Amino acid sequence: MTQGAFTPGIVPGRLPEADYAENFSDLHPRLDPHEALVAADRCYFCHDAPCITACPTDIDIPLFIRQIATGTPEAAAKTILSQNIMGGMCARVCPTETLCEEVCVREVAEGKPVLIGQLQRYATDTLMEAGIHPFTRAADTGKRIAVVGAGPAGLSCAHRLAMLGHGVTVYDARPKPGGLNEYGIASYKTPDDFAAREVEWLLKIGGITIETGKALGREVTLDEMVSDFDAVFLAIGLGGVNALNLEGEDKDGLRDAVDFIADLRQTGDLSTLPIGRDVVVIGGGMTAVDAAVQAKRLGALNVTLVYRRGRDRMNASVFEQDLAASSGVRIITNASPVAVIGNSAVREIEFEYTDDALKPTGQTFRLAADQVFRAIGQTLEGAGLPDLDGRKIAVTGAGRTSVKGVWAGGDCAAGGDDLTVTAVAEGRDAAMDIHASLTRDA
Repeated sequence: MTQGAFTPGIVPGRLPEADYAENFSDLHPRLDPHEALVAADRCYFCHDAPCITACPTDIDIPLFIRQIATGTPEAAAKTILSQNIMGGMCARVCPTETLCEEVCVREVAEGKPVLIGQLQRYATDTLMEAGIHPFTRAADTGKRIAVVGAGPAGLSCAHRLAMLGHGVTVYDARPKPGGLNEYGIASYKTPDDFAAREVEWLLKIGGITIETGKALGREVTLDEMVSDFDAVFLAIGLGGVNALNLEGEDKDGLRDAVDFIADLRQTGDLSTLPIGRDVVVIGGGMTAVDAAVQAKRLGALNVTLVYRRGRDRMNASVFEQDLAASSGVRIITNASPVAVIGNSAVREIEFEYTDDALKPTGQTFRLAADQVFRAIGQTLEGAGLPDLDGRKIAVTGAGRTSVKGVWAGGDCAAGGDDLTVTAVAEGRDAAMDIHASLTRDA
């Protein structure tokens, strides 16, 4: 039973039926062919283009846009996918406004960049909808690699290894593959079950077996995999969620934002999902914004996002902050929670204002709340892992860990920036390093 089903104030069906479809429709509808040609025509096709440098997967952006401009979007898609096999999802969820589009010469000169993200989606959608998988698998090498985690890093690594001729078994703790793409991203960014369709398309390369419901340390262990496989790639993400560490945090109505988003993503009928009247989201990253905006779109009357630092320090991009504000979410900054008020269920959250150094000012305020979502960061979970660097797995080079034959990438590995596109790049690069190691040792 979804938490909140019997908590006063947290109820389903706050909106007319038709509103749910409208509120969770595609945030950026796909360009039509004419719109794509017009958008592509704005590209200067720069030599030493800064947009390539800003892309974590090093996609040749001017080349794929030129291919769109010349009427060959399938070729453009292959250019994209050769560097980023999950280019379709990244086109939907990447903060392009702070990556490739931010450094676009059109943005610098005119304040209006080439629509790189939307053009990437146009190309990849065209190819995928045609049922084309543009890569073929090399001859079987006889090598077997275990990948733990079927999220962006794990799937990217698995695809590249399979393409190089290796056999790959992917283990994932959840019932469905996809990781955060399937369970952790706002529904209005990836409607029409796109995450599952992208996984199905990716597996057309062959040579990849996915075993769901198998968690590291429970159904499979690292020692077993090191013994049974030629190499192991850990892409387990961050399974734990930081607590507020406040008295009363166990009251009804408080839950983790990632669980709320996962429930929303997996429900077949949004009108059955309970939501509060007064919702408070604590955090300042993409998960916090996704939770806040979706709470509002489910019919919550008042939604407030509270972050302990200033808006310029929020991990959510300015675009995401503006999306929240335009959706009716109130954003309060420089405030930290200090108390949960209520009997068995939360009724208010008390906050204290902080200065830029997070020092309490002594000024407090309370927000009415019948539902509170924690979005203050996630933590690594798992026993028997390689050496850690802080709270993540320590890696060198292209993801090598302290254990021989074991690589790691994505959110679980130190050094990344918790972006889908970065996870894809780390999975790809680890696959190439694993391939080099296996072929060198052969």
